[in-house]
Order: sequence, then structure tokens, then C-alpha cells
Amino acid sequence: MAQHQENKPCLPVANVICIKWGKGYYTADDVNRLYAMVKRNISGHRLHFYCFTEIAEGLDDGIIVKPLPQLNVRPEDNKYAYRKEAALCDDNLGGLKGRRVLFFDLDVVITGSLDEMVDYPQGDEFVIIKDWNSWGSRVGQASCYSWKVGTLGFIKDYFEAHPEEVIKQFGTASQEYLSSKVIEKQGHLKFWPKQWCRSFKVHALPVWFLRRFVTAKLPKGTKVLCFHGRPKMDDAIAGRWAPPGVEPKWKTILYKTIKPSPWLGQYWI
Repeated sequence: MAQHQENKPCLPVANVICIKWGKGYYTADDVNRLYAMVKRNISGHRLHFYCFTEIAEGLDDGIIVKPLPQLNVRPEDNKYAYRKEAALCDDNLGGLKGRRVLFFDLDVVITGSLDEMVDYPQGDEFVIIKDWNSWGSRVGQASCYSWKVGTLGFIKDYFEAHPEEVIKQFGTASQEYLSSKVIEKQGHLKFWPKQWCRSFKVHALPVWFLRRFVTAKLPKGTKVLCFHGRPKMDDAIAGRWAPPGVEPKWKTILYKTIKPSPWLGQYWI
């Protein structure tokens, strides 16, 4: 007689995405490390992890590779991070239309459970980090944001139709372009709870005159620690603002000297 097997509920899917182009600063190792961090911090969902790239060599077998979304503009207009903030708004985006996706930059460290972040957006909401360097509520920090594929195509379409105008207005600030178009359509930005996404240099480092004496600390409740600009993760662990020779010596001596943060290593693996 066959034993009765209890039917286990099917977990909802978490669609997590990242993007990597060219052979510049970021490598397959960075994508693999992000994948490993996300996988360790997803427990209440089935993880589908996608990397949009033209170079799949070296990526972990568990990563679903998708081609880079294309911006239909002249090569000289396809620059800065608009290939992320505009191109990823493609209404189909590698066949993911209708699915909610959670995007991470490759310079983040996952330090807590992501299950709440996957479940947080409602309906067709676009959710992003509130930018730490901007007043008011009109700019999102694009290290981590979530949307339903098929709802932001107008952002890509507008950039393709007016690339020179957009670049003239926003320059390299592609996250400001993304934010402005979402506000134009939806009237406002919705932000993640502020304790979930924090900046290493804004929230973890002590005030500048204590940096050579006091080690950075992970803010309580952080799920995603962002390393926008300098220092990057390996530099923070080593106790430097940037690799040797990158920063002027007087700046390093004055306010960019930091103590090593070895505690980051338990997350950034």
C-alpha cells in the first residue's frame, strides 16, 4: 500500500536580475558573488537569477543568462548607465513581461533576508531606494529597485527618441532620469523602508575625522549595503578608499583614510 505523501505548498518565485556589459570593472566573479549572496538570503521563494550580458563565460551554472537589452540609438549616445536605467525598462526584457523583478547593482553586499523585499511591492508599484544625497522625494538611488516588466517601456522609448536631450539635461545622472520619468507617469516615487538599504560610506563609516580611528559598522536592520562610488567592497575590507594611486594623496590623508572592515567578508563571499 502506497504511503500518503503530504502535498507541500509551491513557493512563489523571486525574479532577481543584474546587468554586466563589456570587459571593464565588473567580471563574472562579481556576478557569481552576487548570485551566491542572494541565494543565501532567499528562503521563502524559489529563486530565478538572471544576468543580462553579452559575455556569459565564467558565470555559475545556476545563473540564467539573457542577452543585453539594446538601446536603439547612435553608438555615441549609448553611454553612461542609461544602458541600465533605460534599456532594462524594455517592455519584454528577455521574455519576462508581466513578471516582477528585483534588480541589484554588482557593487552591493547582501546582509539580510530578501524575502520581505520580494513581497514588499504591491500591484504594479515601482520601488527604489531613496537617494541619500538628494533633498526631498524626487530621486531614487538605483543600486536596488523593483518593478513589473512591461510597465516602464515608456522610459526606454523616450530615451531612444530623445537621447541628446536626455543626456544634455541629466548628464551621467541616469538614475535621476529614471526617477523623473516614473514621477511623470505615476506622480511620485515609492521607496524601500530606509533601514533595508544603506550606504557604506554614508551610514556605516563614522564621521570623517574619526575614520582613521573607528571601524565602520553595519547599520541595524540592513538587508542591502551599497558601495556606490568609492570605496568598493574589497577596498573597504582592506582599509583603503581606493586602490593605490587612484585618489590624490592629500585627500586620502585628510578624510579618506579608513580602518579595515574585515566583518564584510562574512557577507561578501
